[in-house]
Amino acid sequence: MDLERARARRGAGRLSARSRSTSEPASERAVAGPSVAGSGAGDSPGAGPGADPRAAPITRSGFVALAGRPNVGKSTLTNEIVGAKVAIVSDKPQTTRRAVRGVATAADWQLVLIDLPGVQRPRDALTGRMQRRVERELEDADGCLLVVNAEQGIGPGDRFIANLLRGAAAPVIVAVNKIDRCDRAATAATLHAAADLDVGEEIFPVSARTGAGVPTLVERLVELLPEGPFFFSPGQRSDVPESVWLAELVREQVLSRVRAEVPHAVEVEVEAIEQRREDLIAVVAAVLVETESQKGILIGAGGKMVKAIGTAARRAIERELGSKVHLELSVRVRRHWRGDERLLDRLGIE
Repeated sequence: MDLERARARRGAGRLSARSRSTSEPASERAVAGPSVAGSGAGDSPGAGPGADPRAAPITRSGFVALAGRPNVGKSTLTNEIVGAKVAIVSDKPQTTRRAVRGVATAADWQLVLIDLPGVQRPRDALTGRMQRRVERELEDADGCLLVVNAEQGIGPGDRFIANLLRGAAAPVIVAVNKIDRCDRAATAATLHAAADLDVGEEIFPVSARTGAGVPTLVERLVELLPEGPFFFSPGQRSDVPESVWLAELVREQVLSRVRAEVPHAVEVEVEAIEQRREDLIAVVAAVLVETESQKGILIGAGGKMVKAIGTAARRAIERELGSKVHLELSVRVRRHWRGDERLLDRLGIE
């Protein structure tokens, strides 16, 4: 994909959100917030009675940025919409450090979802870059999707992000995620609290884990996209470089096994990918931490922790590459790496 061409088109103009009516029962629609969200499929572009059947089909394509505080399920929702794993998932805050683009493509539309890092107050070079990336992507997007957590309800972080989005040029939609973890009363309370945020034209209750409500949400997001050609080939699901994605798969296994301050201090760098045989790929990766004590935690007694991480990561990489993998994994101390601008450049954290 030509990113300069994409940025130019994204900045050239955006499609305003369209109001629409629906005859569906209220129980099958999204909650009535600032306006009632319909869930019926929109008319197919160019399908009117006067359409020329010989004309080239009209396609829509564009970018929708997912914003939300950490751990509201943005990455899980991205994976569900794309239909493939393009972002790692963890219950740890700051799991997403890069703006991951996931691509969902149908016959006449292509929706590029930008899974943004959780919005937060910058504390170092790493979180400063993450926050600046959030602001850039929100400015350039054709639409914004604010994701909130039904289980936790609306809090100060959600209000802060809603205030940020209130000035966005692109239309905003709200998704209340994790409804599968709540009873109806708790879900209804969060839906009405989300409406009180006074941002977004429609509010959709969804479960990224089960897929409930997601198709209706996607239909609405597609309506926000401008007419135009696809940015990605139909089979492409993400624009993340292979080395970065494999590093993320390793980091996901680290995050699933550590607690306290360690998740925030861990990054992974893939140093080499080599096809050693037709049926074997070698991957050399280093887990970076900031202190010797963190290194000791990751290695574990008798090397048990790093062995468990390596085994799980190897299996994840094998599923991704469709090949047997030999993973060489080491743990290194790189003090204050979160403030190292040159290293952050190398890691692809813009």
